Amino acid sequence: MGFWKSLFSTSDTVAPSKPTPGEGYTAQNAATSDGRIFFSTEREIDLYDLEELCDAVGWSRRPLRKVKKAIQHSFLVVSMWEHRGTQRRLIGFSRATSDHAFNATIWDVVVHPDFQGKGLGKALMKQVIKKLRSEDISNITLFADPQVVDFYRGLGFMPDPEGIKGMFWYPD
Repeated sequence: MGFWKSLFSTSDTVAPSKPTPGEGYTAQNAATSDGRIFFSTEREIDLYDLEELCDAVGWSRRPLRKVKKAIQHSFLVVSMWEHRGTQRRLIGFSRATSDHAFNATIWDVVVHPDFQGKGLGKALMKQVIKKLRSEDISNITLFADPQVVDFYRGLGFMPDPEGIKGMFWYPD
């Protein structure tokens, strides 16, 4: 529960530095061999870069016009970038929808395979949750594929303790 406590407490041991114009947050102590990792809440993301990132993890392709619409209508978008010299590369992404008062659902969490296993997925999720909490959102949900359930459990997410309340409707 320490992860969640850190999001609800006033002291923050891994506080992001002040945003630089157009760049969002800098991850402290997050560096690759040649570069630095940055987080951004800017929505202007090259959709082809995002598609390439999703391809790298084996996600099915989605129509770019729908991806663009999903990003535009999201409550929050957080992207993660590697900067090397003057080059920057999209290496992570997530977004959340919300009712702007009580609830938010996190969608499309993706980290490039070259950057997995380094704590960057956790850092990305922490940025998303921290931003949602700063907007006074207290009920945060997500849907997880079976192979990543343990990752989210490690961040304090749990199955509905009162049983499955979610229901789905799909067109025939």
